[in-house]
Amino acid sequence: MSTMDKLYDLQHRRSIIEQGGGSERIKKQHDSGKLTARERIHLLMDEGSFIEVDAFVKHRATEFDMPNTEAPGEGVVTGYGTVDGRLVFVYAQDFTVLGGSLGEMHAKKICKVMDMAMKMGAPIIGINDSGGARIQEGIDALSGFGEIFYRNTLASGVIPQISIIMGPCAGGAVYSPAITDFIFMVDKTSQMFITGPQVIKAVTGEDVTFEELGGAMTHNSKSGVAHFISANDQECIQKVKELLSYLPSNNLEDAPAYDTNDDLNRLSEKLSSIVPDDSNKAYDMKEVIAEVVDNGEFFEVQPHFAMNIIVGFARMNGRTVGIIANQPKYLAGALDVDSSDKAARFIRFCDCFNIPLITFTDVPGYLPGVSQEHAGIIRHGAKLLYAYSEATVPKVNVIIRKAYGGAYIAMSSKHLGADAVFAWPTAEIAVMGPEGAANIIFRKEIANSADPIKTRTEKIQEYRDKFSNPYIAAARGYVDDVIEPDSTRPRIIAALEMLAGKRENRPAKKHGNIPV
Repeated sequence: MSTMDKLYDLQHRRSIIEQGGGSERIKKQHDSGKLTARERIHLLMDEGSFIEVDAFVKHRATEFDMPNTEAPGEGVVTGYGTVDGRLVFVYAQDFTVLGGSLGEMHAKKICKVMDMAMKMGAPIIGINDSGGARIQEGIDALSGFGEIFYRNTLASGVIPQISIIMGPCAGGAVYSPAITDFIFMVDKTSQMFITGPQVIKAVTGEDVTFEELGGAMTHNSKSGVAHFISANDQECIQKVKELLSYLPSNNLEDAPAYDTNDDLNRLSEKLSSIVPDDSNKAYDMKEVIAEVVDNGEFFEVQPHFAMNIIVGFARMNGRTVGIIANQPKYLAGALDVDSSDKAARFIRFCDCFNIPLITFTDVPGYLPGVSQEHAGIIRHGAKLLYAYSEATVPKVNVIIRKAYGGAYIAMSSKHLGADAVFAWPTAEIAVMGPEGAANIIFRKEIANSADPIKTRTEKIQEYRDKFSNPYIAAARGYVDDVIEPDSTRPRIIAALEMLAGKRENRPAKKHGNIPV
């Protein structure tokens, strides 16, 4: 065989692999509104930058006609390239090849790029589109899943791990995405579930569709499993690129800094009138965030889940910050089971990757109710306390309005290690709200009064005048400064500049035991 023949042979072999499951299956993939594995990778990576690894890997299964079954690329495309010039590793399951099912060698390909990503200190992105374990390979397929989960766990907090669900992801396969940092889903074409509708029908008698059970909106709004939802593959990949722009490549680096034309000393008149005079009236905390961050750009995480708290990324003077904020528009901004989980996980991610935390506080307390107590608000609420206390990145808190009781402590208070705590003049920092406090403190006076309603109103105002302000906390040093609302942006940026060299250590230990 001549050299030219060998080159032709190489190109022929590669072309067969690149065709995946063939034109018919590719057409079926497109007809179902999905891109192919290779199309997704090329959309994600900078043009011409993708380098494939292990294209020629083959399975070695011997049962159930597998020796006669061709699986080009083993049903997964793996490799590396750049996104906006930065190194990223990727794997994309190919649904056109045996339904993207995971077998022994399929898993080995994924494990190899995960190991490479760890060695190089670069993000790993997994594009999931698979029928699940390759049943013909039995225990070898299960072994492959375990190897992936193990690597996900070791990589956690070392490199960013992003999962994109662009088709089915069922059974054991869901646990790799669940361990990773962020999950993206595509509306109507992606599902995640442990047991499918047929199994549920057989076991419990419940009728449920794939979409209702594990569709993108289900996991974005109800379960909180996923973080982002997109209308199609293209939009989803653009969101992934946007997220990457806020993140460092690994835990030893800082997120990339960008030039900004937004003046760091910019004042905002809007902030002076944004909080209603009536403290029981709502306003939109996202408007506060937009006024403070660079160019009003806020990349919200989990916008459809636990909407009483807001989390996401923004930039201040060109540098990434993580934002956590109560949202008075939903449940009055009270903390509950889901919002505590959502915020705690986000705080821990930011702490892993050296991203400063900015908190905007307006919290009336923990959400009362039997269902919350029985759902474990004590345990879940403790996660938020734990996460803030554990975090050693710069922590800045701005108390906008209410900060009552245990919820005041939980929202990045000085007592949990906040580095800078500012309060607006509208802040109400107290053990509880004026109405509840007056009922307890002045109970006898109200009961013995000739006009209990009038007396109660007077006592509520008396408590409000004495305690529903930021100055008692400021007098104790629990608030560093009471600031004009319009100067919030420059004050936060100045605090971040001061904190840039912050060094804080925790006691030596294997790891803490977070109340999961």
